[in-house]
Amino acid sequence: MIENINLLLRVFTNPGAAMSDILDRGSLLFASVWVVAITMALRMGIPFYGPLLVLAVFYVPGLILLARMFTGPGGSFGTVFQRDYSPALTCTAMAWSAATLPVAIARWLLPEQILPAFAGFLGVYFVILMFFAVRTAFGIENGPSAAVVGLSWIPLVGAFFLWGPLRFILGWLASPFFLFYAWYYLGGELGNIGAGMRRSQNFRRMLEASAVNPHDAEAQYQLGLIYQERRQYTEAIRRFTNAIQIRNDETDAHFQLGRIARQQGRLKEALMHFQTVVDQDPNHHQSEILREIGTVYVEAGQYSDAVNELANYVERRPYDPEGLYYCGRALDGLNRKDEARLMYQRAVDSVKTAPRYLQRSVAKWSRLAQKQLRG
Repeated sequence: MIENINLLLRVFTNPGAAMSDILDRGSLLFASVWVVAITMALRMGIPFYGPLLVLAVFYVPGLILLARMFTGPGGSFGTVFQRDYSPALTCTAMAWSAATLPVAIARWLLPEQILPAFAGFLGVYFVILMFFAVRTAFGIENGPSAAVVGLSWIPLVGAFFLWGPLRFILGWLASPFFLFYAWYYLGGELGNIGAGMRRSQNFRRMLEASAVNPHDAEAQYQLGLIYQERRQYTEAIRRFTNAIQIRNDETDAHFQLGRIARQQGRLKEALMHFQTVVDQDPNHHQSEILREIGTVYVEAGQYSDAVNELANYVERRPYDPEGLYYCGRALDGLNRKDEARLMYQRAVDSVKTAPRYLQRSVAKWSRLAQKQLRG
């Protein structure tokens, strides 16, 4: 109880880290109770279960659908829903509670006339918190996260039009006999909704326990991957660095440190880590180390070096649209326009012919290649 209260308070000071901690130690029951309690304190003339119902039935499923649109399926909708629903609803309920708690307090302290403006400001605050919630719960980049939150008003429109019929149906479904039989027959399915989050939390606790062992580099590396997926790069760097300090031949940790350094513009440091990877395993990660090194050279403007690395990579992985795109960039930098256009076109074609479950996740490289072709 105390831990969950601390998590809610931490949302106000450090929302990004708080959402990560909510995934690791948060409780959906606690978050739901807070939503109900704040709704009752607001005295808005709506049923106490209204906001929680809208979040659970409309808003969060809508977020999951939008996230799949921008980042790729990642499996069937049923699989994605079972995996992401409970974590997303927990983070969303905590974000809603953090955004509306000041309104509930202000209702008792401030004049009624200024409450609408105050509530409007906190509506914007909820959108900001949801950016961190979406980025952390779904593990997607800043741009797609902003797009998902920006379009999240769509499921709320659906809730507005369906609220009347839904409320009427809930009146009939509130029978104790119906609730008993619903739980009897559907309890297992309802329990599975939160199973993914519980398994993830248990796995995280086991990793933390393993990380106590000063000789367990793998536990540090796995924790680093969790933080990297949640875009908490400072903590991810710390975990990967711990893994390397335990075992300098932890090639995967060097590879991920190089990728983070490249994304943050620390190209010299990225190249240092990638060179270590090459020294330890020149074919690491299905030769993707060559693509990463070539990308660093492209971003540093060393196009001749980039072409050497990327041409070698494209020869080994001729259907990777990311490698083809960056190879085109490198050729463009050397003013080899015809060859560059060929690479861009191959990147576009590779996305078109990719398996359906991969097409959305690699669509970014097709868009960038088409932009270069138009330019």
